Amino acid sequence: MPLDVVTGNHAAGHALSLAGEANRVGRGTACGIYPITPQTEIVERVAAFPFSRGRVVAVESEHSAMGVTMGASASGARAFTASSSNGLAYMVENIMVAGFYRLPIVMVAVNRTLGPPWNIWADQGDTLMLRDFPWVQLYAADNQQVHDLTLLAFRLAEDPRILLPVLVCMDAFIVSHTQAETELASQAQVDDYLPALNLPHRLDPSHPRALGSMVWPAATVSHRKEIDEAMARVPTVIRECRSAFLEIFGRDPGGAMEIFETDDADAILVASATVATTARGVVERRRARGERVGLVTMRLFRPFPADALRAACSPAGRIGVLDRDYAAGVGGIWAQDVRAAFQGRGDRMIQDYLLGVGGGDVTPDLIERIVDDLMARADGDAPVWADLAETWTTAPAAEVDA
Repeated sequence: MPLDVVTGNHAAGHALSLAGEANRVGRGTACGIYPITPQTEIVERVAAFPFSRGRVVAVESEHSAMGVTMGASASGARAFTASSSNGLAYMVENIMVAGFYRLPIVMVAVNRTLGPPWNIWADQGDTLMLRDFPWVQLYAADNQQVHDLTLLAFRLAEDPRILLPVLVCMDAFIVSHTQAETELASQAQVDDYLPALNLPHRLDPSHPRALGSMVWPAATVSHRKEIDEAMARVPTVIRECRSAFLEIFGRDPGGAMEIFETDDADAILVASATVATTARGVVERRRARGERVGLVTMRLFRPFPADALRAACSPAGRIGVLDRDYAAGVGGIWAQDVRAAFQGRGDRMIQDYLLGVGGGDVTPDLIERIVDDLMARADGDAPVWADLAETWTTAPAAEVDA
C-alpha cells in the first residue's frame, strides 16, 4: 500500500476508527471522548469518522469518558478511548474498574508529564502509574508502531483467553505531533484482521445478571487468580496476533521486545519508545568502533516479559536501564522491573539512568555519556539523574583482575 505522511495522533485515530467500524457486523462500536493536550487530535479524528453502527459520545470529563466506554464495552460493543497525563489520573478509578470487569477496551495514551508543575512534554510516568492495574501496556516508538500496535491491541484484548483492556502508549509531540511516512490500513484489511467481538459476559436483558456485585473474600481471590492466568497467556497470544498481522498486512508489528546486537554484548541498554530509537544509533556507532554494546527495546510493559529479557541479556554483565519517568523514592519504574527479573542473579550489574524526565531532550551525546558511565562501573548505585549536568559524575573505572 502507498505510504501516507501523518502524525502519530492521525495514525492512532485512523486505526481506532477502522477497528470500530470493523465491528459493524457485530454489536457496533462506541467510545467516550474528552480532549486533553497532546491527544486531542486523536478524538477529533474519531469524532469525524462516519461509523455505520456506532456512537462517539463527547462528555464533560475523562472520568466520564471511561464510564461511557465501559458501558459500551459491557453491552458487547467494540469500545475505545484516548487520554493523557492528568486526564489519565482523573480517569484512574474507572481504568481500574474496566480491568477488573474484564472489558476488552483499547485506550491510546499520549505520554505527557504529570503536573503540577504543569508540563505538556513527554514523560512515561502517567501510564506507568497504572502498572498495578489489570491492563496490558504496549509502548510504541514511532508512528507506524502506533498504528499497528493499536490494531493488534484489539485482537489481543478481545481474544477469549485474555479479555483484558490494552493501553497503547506514545511519546508526546515526538510521535504524537510529528509527521512520518506511515502505511495506513484499509477498511478491508482491518475487517479481515478483527473478527466481530463476541463478549461472553456482556449485559443481556434476556438473561439478567449482576456486574461488580458484592462478594466474599474467596471470590475476590479467585477473580484475581483468573486475571493473573490471563496475563500469563498474553505473550503467547501476542505472538499469534503478530503472525496474523504479518499475513494480512504484509509487515511485522513487532512483539514484546526488539533485540539488537545482544548476542556477544558486554553491556546492554534497556529502553522503550523514542528513547530506544536514539539509543540504537549510539549502539550502532559503538559497534562500528568494536565495542560490544547491545540494546533491548521494550514494547510490552505489562505483563513484564521477564523470561525473554533474561534470555536477551544473558551474555552481558552490565545492564543500563533508560527511564523516562520517576517514581518518588525509588527512581525509574522500568528499572524496578528489570531488577526484579534478575533477582538472585548476582552476576548482573544493573544501573538505572533517569533521562528525558519532564520532556527533556534525549540526545545521542547524553546516551554516549551513559554508555561510558555504564562501561566503567563495577557496581550498580542509586539512580543517575542523567539530565542534570551539574550532578553528573562518571563512575570510577572498574578494577580488572589480571
